Amino acid sequence: MKILLHPTYFPSIAHFIAIVQNEVCWEVEDNYQKQTYRNRCYICTDQGKHMLSIPIKHVGGLQGRQKYKEVVLDNSYNWQRQHWRTLQTAYRTSPFFEFYEDEIAQLYVNTFESLIEFNLQSIQTICDCLQIEFPTAQTTQYEKTTDDSKDARFLVKAKNELAIDQEPYVQVFNDRHGFVRNTSTLDLLFNEGTNALNYLQQQNSGFLDV
Repeated sequence: MKILLHPTYFPSIAHFIAIVQNEVCWEVEDNYQKQTYRNRCYICTDQGKHMLSIPIKHVGGLQGRQKYKEVVLDNSYNWQRQHWRTLQTAYRTSPFFEFYEDEIAQLYVNTFESLIEFNLQSIQTICDCLQIEFPTAQTTQYEKTTDDSKDARFLVKAKNELAIDQEPYVQVFNDRHGFVRNTSTLDLLFNEGTNALNYLQQQNSGFLDV
């Protein structure tokens, strides 16, 4: 099935279930919106569910809007260093952190200007770790509705909890917080490693039928 998705920051497990099980086209022609996974992701730390948020430069037009693909990262603050240190602290004791550490670290060493460029690179990095092909198709214009694909752009919204029937796996801090659902796929990768792709292929994608 062909689906339409937003490229997000180290996408959630729901996002990657959709990516693995479908043919993906990236929505790159929409307007940027706040409080979405465009510039945030959630991981598990010793304190529970934790948000990593990428700072951006808000440069709106006459109507206070800007295209997602025009959003620029605010690199005046060393957010990359902070995010990488947080990931190291959260996952250094996970079974597969060292296995993928070098690939993930490159995203926090190299300099990026565009949010969408960084997000696409983060997705490609996960695809490389999973050993699957990175989807390259992108929209050429914004359309409110879709006729030839399933519209899964709602997955970008971070405010509402997604009703996902997700099988639990062992997380680093299971004993403290129980299973935390629909985190960044990084959590799955660091904890499940080479089994992560099989896990994503086996999950119920019924949450796409809304």
